[in-house]
Amino acid sequence: MKIAIVCYPTFGGSGVVATELGIALADKGHEVHFITYKQPVRLELLHSHVHYHEVTVPSYPLFHYQPYELALSSKLVDMVKLHKIDILHVHYAIPHAYAGYMAKKMLAEENICIPMVTTLHGTDITLVGSHPFYKSAVTFSINKSDIVTSVSQSLKEDTLRLFDIKNEINVVPNFIDVEKHDNPFTECQRDLMAHKDEKIITHVSNLRAVKRITDVIEIFNRIQKNMPAKLIMVGEGPEKLPAEELCEKLGIAEKVMFVGNSHEIDKILCFSDLFLLPSEHESFGLAALEAMACGVPVISSNTGGIPEVNKQGISGYLSDVGNVSEMAENAIHILSDESRLSEFKKNAKNSALEFDTKNIVPLYEELYEKALNGINV
Repeated sequence: MKIAIVCYPTFGGSGVVATELGIALADKGHEVHFITYKQPVRLELLHSHVHYHEVTVPSYPLFHYQPYELALSSKLVDMVKLHKIDILHVHYAIPHAYAGYMAKKMLAEENICIPMVTTLHGTDITLVGSHPFYKSAVTFSINKSDIVTSVSQSLKEDTLRLFDIKNEINVVPNFIDVEKHDNPFTECQRDLMAHKDEKIITHVSNLRAVKRITDVIEIFNRIQKNMPAKLIMVGEGPEKLPAEELCEKLGIAEKVMFVGNSHEIDKILCFSDLFLLPSEHESFGLAALEAMACGVPVISSNTGGIPEVNKQGISGYLSDVGNVSEMAENAIHILSDESRLSEFKKNAKNSALEFDTKNIVPLYEELYEKALNGINV
């Protein structure tokens, strides 16, 4: 198949999953075309079956905001015709499914029929889509998609609760290539992050308020009072400065490393002993899955799709949002006994196998085939 993938090209979970999906499909012999405004951060173009097409938005003084949806839909039309693309797979209802539908209608005028698969990732539903200004557009985009998927059962339920959806929503979870997360690093590299007697605690996100970054700091503060420990904060976002200020206030600034948007997340995770994800809401919890694939147990909230990933008492522990005390107690419970920590690490790795690429990508291929055969599922 020739597949066009439309996504955000950023460090966010939706862009990461879309990129990894495209690479996995290319590895299986499909021809994949990424169409977006910038090369996705995890996309390497040294692959004969992977192509990238940049969407440019010409500046026009009449517009206060440049019309990206218009530029994207036009680019999709051009690329479908030029490369004989079979199917569109857009990630996010708006603006991508909205632009994809317009491209479908323009192509239909030239007797070119192309199905569109829309994957809902979370923010397009729980944050952007539920806003009254966008609700009608999101509902329209989902209902006009040939096939709709969501990354968790929780997100499917949120979508059906918030919108008047006529389409069936297929749950296809996020995934990860577990083999890529096998530890290729030497033990001496761990010394760059922490002393031998220190436990390494990690958090990875875009440091937004929904991630409850101050909770991460508070949990770590309680951990470090019980044992030598170092916290590594990966990512950039508006909550970074308040978090740094809290570290100073608590007197733990020298024990917390803010490393920004890192391309060495695998290296950081492979030496981590525990991952913290106390989010207000997560549609899936891809960061937790990546940690688990590296053999890192997870202390998380029990909101959204996280319980579908992090298994209570097996790969880690779940607590109510904001229950910093219980999260810290569970973290200390895991970290304070080496044999217990080793067992949780092994369980985390095994739990991640359920979401391995080879188990999930065929689900998308099956949906593509049904879309191409005109079967609305």
